[in-house]
Amino acid sequence: MDTENLKIQIKTFFGLEVILAEEIKKLGGRNVEIKNRAVNCEGDLGFLYKINYSARTALKIIIPILEFKAFNESKFYDKLFKFEWDEFMDVDQTFAIDSTVNSERFKHSQFMTFKMKDAIVDYFQNKYHKRPSIETKSPDIKFHLHIDRELVTISLDSSGDPLFKRGYRKEQGEAPINEVLASGMLQLAGWDGKGNFLDPMCGSGTLLIEAAMIALDLPAQIFRRRFSFQNWKNYDADLFSKIKEVRVNRVKEFTGKIVGYDIDARMLNAARTNVESAEMEDIIEVKKQNFFDSKKDLFPLLMVFNPPYDERISINDDDFYKKIGDTFKTNYPNTLAWLISSDLEAVKKIGLRPSRKIKLFNGKLETRFLQYEMYEGTKKVHKLEDKK
Repeated sequence: MDTENLKIQIKTFFGLEVILAEEIKKLGGRNVEIKNRAVNCEGDLGFLYKINYSARTALKIIIPILEFKAFNESKFYDKLFKFEWDEFMDVDQTFAIDSTVNSERFKHSQFMTFKMKDAIVDYFQNKYHKRPSIETKSPDIKFHLHIDRELVTISLDSSGDPLFKRGYRKEQGEAPINEVLASGMLQLAGWDGKGNFLDPMCGSGTLLIEAAMIALDLPAQIFRRRFSFQNWKNYDADLFSKIKEVRVNRVKEFTGKIVGYDIDARMLNAARTNVESAEMEDIIEVKKQNFFDSKKDLFPLLMVFNPPYDERISINDDDFYKKIGDTFKTNYPNTLAWLISSDLEAVKKIGLRPSRKIKLFNGKLETRFLQYEMYEGTKKVHKLEDKK
């Protein structure tokens, strides 16, 4: 493996590709290309360590190591059996395979995964008279199999567990927002740690913690214990240690406030537990407060939140979203507010026209991330518009 010019693919969620590409450029990626739910780039081994440790909107970072065309299963097996797997793993290490198959020719991803597993095991058996073990939960080495029609791409997974598993979440709510999605939403909303931040329906606190990490410029994986690349044969522990040190030394002061409201005592406890786990108690304030009874008391203010939607908590949607709009208009003048929702009919009851709409997915739910700009004269403007 040429560790100076690695071809790297970084997976992300739909709608966050541009944000991820910006992050990768800032971290020093070369030849950055935006793909569907992914960004491709080039860099050396140190850069690979750095993006695993720092990139906020990366889900998984893989290195393609083999590409070929296969027209039947025996050709597929033969090609894999001849590949030098011992360049990437030892016979004593455990391994696992993730697979994505999009092919008329090879319809069963599970079967192709078994074929690849057999080829790897047979390679080692043939060469060393010993078989490596499969370990699905926490393997030493993780491979990714991708088949698109006849084109087969085998990649080495440098991350291991998906990178949304930051390591600070101890408690979760009814439908917690994924950490990578939360960070992407904050960056789409323009949060850079200048000013103040409010999540008025904070649930278990993910948006609050991700907002604090951005404000302090803390690396996304500062709490993570392990990456897959640490099990590679070419792992350079000193280099990774230096990269972490440089990154942590860049942490900034934050003078604003990050505040979360919720009305559910259980959620507030979960949020406080997670905030403590992330060592953010002195930066994040979580309080019992009904958003609909609240007034703006932080200037300037960015608001980003994930209101409950039908799929997770049953609420009277029309009334609920109407109240959000009324609270915006009456109590939050000169505020930029963003919310994510999958109920595209109910959000119309907010009674304000969103100035931006971004399509995102929260799990399998298609959602819109909506921006609302409240100015002092909002109500007058809307009355005039209504009369037209």
